[in-house]
Amino acid sequence: MSTKHTPPAAADDRVPYAKPQPWGMSPDMVVHDVQTEDERLWAPIAPGIWSRPLHLNVSGGFYVHLLKVKRSGLLQRHRHSGMVHAHVLRGKWLYLEHDWVAEEGSYVYEPPGETHTLVVPDDCQDMVTMFTVHGALMYVDTQGNATGYDDVFTRIEKYRAHFEAVGLGADHVKNFMR
Repeated sequence: MSTKHTPPAAADDRVPYAKPQPWGMSPDMVVHDVQTEDERLWAPIAPGIWSRPLHLNVSGGFYVHLLKVKRSGLLQRHRHSGMVHAHVLRGKWLYLEHDWVAEEGSYVYEPPGETHTLVVPDDCQDMVTMFTVHGALMYVDTQGNATGYDDVFTRIEKYRAHFEAVGLGADHVKNFMR
């Protein structure tokens, strides 16, 4: 049985897809200047810690954000109800429960159910990591007792309040929602 070889198309033969996209499909979302220095786009989480929303997916129950930290020390202890993906863009961080350090360029997968204590080491004063968080982060004490939680819906409310306070308007959050 022979196979027919089709040569690649010439560069000037680039033609977009001719048919319509699926009915009901969400539009694409492009966030430019992801690591912007525009402070209005970074919502404060705690002293020296900010979050920049990139994608808030209410139907999928997940969110993507940049976590920026300008200090060392303990950030939080939490348990995941869903998986988390992380990509360290700048600096480094670790979990007290593990023997590895996530450094610039690292990718981390965190399985559902894991509980850990997030720390930026003393020799790091500038960390930025992109996190994709499925489900909720349940904040806990050292014995696992719940102290609070965050999910896509609590994040949306925090971003809405922040964007309103800095003059962008609460509806600015819609730019990141699908």
